[in-house]
Parts: sequence; structure tokens; C-alpha cells
Amino acid sequence: MSPEVLSTPVVDTVKVPDRAHSRARAARRRRIVVQATRVLLLVAVLGLWEAFSRAKVIDPFNFSMPSKIWDQIWTWLTHGTALGSLGEQIWYTLYEALLGWVLGVVAGVVLGIALGRIRFLADVLGPYIKVLNSMPRIILAPIFLIWFGLGPASKVASAVVLVFFPVFFNAFQGAREVDRNLVANARILGASDRRVTLQVVIPSATSWIFTSLHVSFGFALIGAIVGEYIGATKGIGLLVSQSQNTFNAAGVYAAMVILAVVALAAEGLLTFVERRVFRWKPTNS
Repeated sequence: MSPEVLSTPVVDTVKVPDRAHSRARAARRRRIVVQATRVLLLVAVLGLWEAFSRAKVIDPFNFSMPSKIWDQIWTWLTHGTALGSLGEQIWYTLYEALLGWVLGVVAGVVLGIALGRIRFLADVLGPYIKVLNSMPRIILAPIFLIWFGLGPASKVASAVVLVFFPVFFNAFQGAREVDRNLVANARILGASDRRVTLQVVIPSATSWIFTSLHVSFGFALIGAIVGEYIGATKGIGLLVSQSQNTFNAAGVYAAMVILAVVALAAEGLLTFVERRVFRWKPTNS
């Protein structure tokens, strides 16, 4: 009886692609494609704008053209503005916007958390806040100018009223949306109302608050610019006003470009801080 030879088949080792690395490569490729498409879109828009202006398809006096806008920015950078150096104007506007933003955020968070936690306070102040929110707050800028003068205080006040409401409503909603089981467990463990607010409610509402911060800084810039446009001694808004009064369309667009760069830098900084604070949250990429 011949013994059967049992041969174990040799299976070639197949390299299984690492899914994590594949996803990372796909995410990198997608980011590159997105960034390249953004650049191409911007180049196309600026190129068409320049071409149409030079061909007089659109009026270059009213719409200007990218090359003239760049020349205006370069002139401001190298020779300054009629109000002083360009850096001084940017810092003046940024100072007003930052101070108004900080004050508006603090007031919105404190009052939003307080009304979200204290039902009686919400019932009393709720109708007044709704009425104030329904008002077009830009019209308050001339009133603040009368109250506080041409200095930065009137611009800071305009920024505060624009920042306060989005932050307030997000903080209020975040305080109301806290998991009731977490609050109940904290109370069972003997936590006081103050500790529940500080250690449960505020951390739970942080993501809501950060969502409003991205929008609210843009509102702070709007408040500062509108205040400067109406009346100021320096700032980017005053540059816009002076450029408009002298029919300098390139100056108006140049000031808008500078503001866009400042806003994008602030948005990038906020995004960086948010990612550091919420490192535990999974990313969508």
C-alpha cells in the first residue's frame, strides 16, 4: 500500500494594499486636485476680467482690472497711503475688529450659556433679544459714531453688536442640546450647578460655539469697516471711502483684496485652533 503523499500547496504571498495608506494617498490626491482647480478658477476669472477690461467689453473705469488693482496695492505697500503706511491702516482696522470680536464673543457665550441654563432668565430676556436681533444692526453704526466719536470705540461697538447674536444663539442652543443623561449623572455624583455648567455644559457646547466663531470674525470686520466708512481718522474702511470719493475703482478693489487676505488668515488661525482643541474628533478626509 503506497502511502499517499499529501502536499501542502504553496500559496504565493500576495501583497494586500494597506487601506490606511490608500485612503491617505487618495485624500492627498483629492487635496491636490481641489487646490489646483481653485487656482485655475481664480486665474481664469482674473484673466477674463483683465481681457474684457482691455478689450472694453466692460468699462475699465468702473470695473478697473486686476493689473491696476495690483499696481494700487504695490503703491500702497511701497509708498504708503494718504493716511499713512498700509500696515498702520491694516492694524487699525484689525485692532477694532479683534477687540469687538473678543467682547462680542465673551458677551454672547456668557449670556447664551446663562439663558440656556436658567429658564426664568430665558423667559424674561428672550423677547427683547429677538426684537434686537430682528433690527438691521448696520444702521446702529451712525448712532455709535454720534455717541463715541470718530475714534475706534464706535467701530468696536459696531463689531460687538454684529458678533454678539450669532455667538449667543449658538451658545444658547449648545447649552440646551446637552445630553440630559450627562447632567443627571453629574448631579448623582454630587456636582453643584456651577460644576455642572463648567464641567458638563460648557464643554458640550464648545463645538457649537466654535462654529459661530468662524462666521462672527467676518462680522467683526464688517462692523469695523462700516464704521470707518461712515467716519474715521484711519483704517481700511476709510481707504475705501476715499477711493470711492475720488472714483478710484482700483483702490476700492485693492482694499477689498486686503480685507479678504486678513479674513482668510483669521479663518486659517481659527481652524488651526479648532483642530487642536478637538483633536479627538474624527476628520472627514
